[in-house]
Amino acid sequence: MPALVLLGAQWGDEGKGKATDLLGGSVDYVVRYQGGNNAGHTVVVGDQKYALHLLPSGILSPGCTPVIGNGVVVDPAVLLSELSGLNERGVDTSKLLLSGNAHLITPYHTTVDKVTERFLGKRKIGTTGRGIGPTYADKINRVGIRVQDLYDESILTQKVEAALDFKNQILAKLYNRRAIDAAQIVDEMLGYAEQIKPFVADTTLILNNAIDEGKVVLFEGGQGTLLDVDHGTYPFVTSSNPTAGGACTGTGVGPTKINRVIGILKAYTTRVGAGPFPTELFDKDGEALRTIGGERGVTTGRDRRCGWFDAVIARYATRVNGLTDFFLTKLDVLTGWEQIPVCVAYEIDGKRVEELPYSQSDFHHAKPVYEMLPGWSEDISKAKTFSDLPKNAQAYVKALEEMSGAPISAIGVGPGRDETIEINSFLS
Repeated sequence: MPALVLLGAQWGDEGKGKATDLLGGSVDYVVRYQGGNNAGHTVVVGDQKYALHLLPSGILSPGCTPVIGNGVVVDPAVLLSELSGLNERGVDTSKLLLSGNAHLITPYHTTVDKVTERFLGKRKIGTTGRGIGPTYADKINRVGIRVQDLYDESILTQKVEAALDFKNQILAKLYNRRAIDAAQIVDEMLGYAEQIKPFVADTTLILNNAIDEGKVVLFEGGQGTLLDVDHGTYPFVTSSNPTAGGACTGTGVGPTKINRVIGILKAYTTRVGAGPFPTELFDKDGEALRTIGGERGVTTGRDRRCGWFDAVIARYATRVNGLTDFFLTKLDVLTGWEQIPVCVAYEIDGKRVEELPYSQSDFHHAKPVYEMLPGWSEDISKAKTFSDLPKNAQAYVKALEEMSGAPISAIGVGPGRDETIEINSFLS
């Protein structure tokens, strides 16, 4: 049975939660491998809507074990709050596993995040202010705190004091903020230790054993390809690797054990936060996509920027992730347009460019080259097979598949769990 990576092929918010939930009944483990509570997944089960920020989507599937891998940064207060909210709604969260090597977000990380972003002014990145970037920075600088450190007070104290020696200098002298008390941070973090202890495990060992035993493991990215710190629209990116390679480093499972890599694509394009966005719309079409698609960030609450489908980005995602399949979401949102523009290339300094430019400056100045595809007016939300779709909707999907470089194996025609057309099984 396969091990699969499921990730966003645009700037995030593509509908990864729906795709993961669709597979949840057939999957033994669902693993978050990067990011933190700056990500958001919405899953609709029956008439119930669940907004998940840190927890893997598989937590809503009774037979599935949800796992938070070592590559995730964890705010323990957010984790416990999210678990409590699900428990109150009758969701069993007892099977959750949390890597002892995952790094912890502390109050000083969120403080540094917020004051730094405010200090940048017009040059701000558009972070969520939840301490994600500073936590990853501490990890790389080798002054981070890991989950396992909560169970050795001496080590925890040493690490917090070492981190604050420098941060308090910055906060006081550069940002004119009060220094943070190390002892207070230690006490707060120790207060979480016993509450999360039942979930802490050697997740790398568990996942590798599971794959060796033939169980199905699904690795779930938190953000999209174009937000990858190495392969995204730097510096307007997240602080980790949501691309397929991040699944290996973020879980301790080697690449030879992964069978499929599934990219999630919206039938149009959205983005939250600052940064270049060639197909962004500022007219009534953009507002219509935002309204019909319910384009508001699950975690941030910010309106998403909206634009037409960008095949250049899709091809790029196929290349850097080694995508084997696409899951196309929100096709139903495009119902009602007479013609639907699709970006097939860019114009940069008067030249046609069909691949994503590596230069940040070139990408910033890229203008979309559109091809017009005929639209449809029929309601597609009840479609169960590809042939149930109107001819023009079928042609739209086929055109996107050809332009993007990988087969579209499933199509979302509505927000519900059962509003999906499966063309090819991801588990074959």
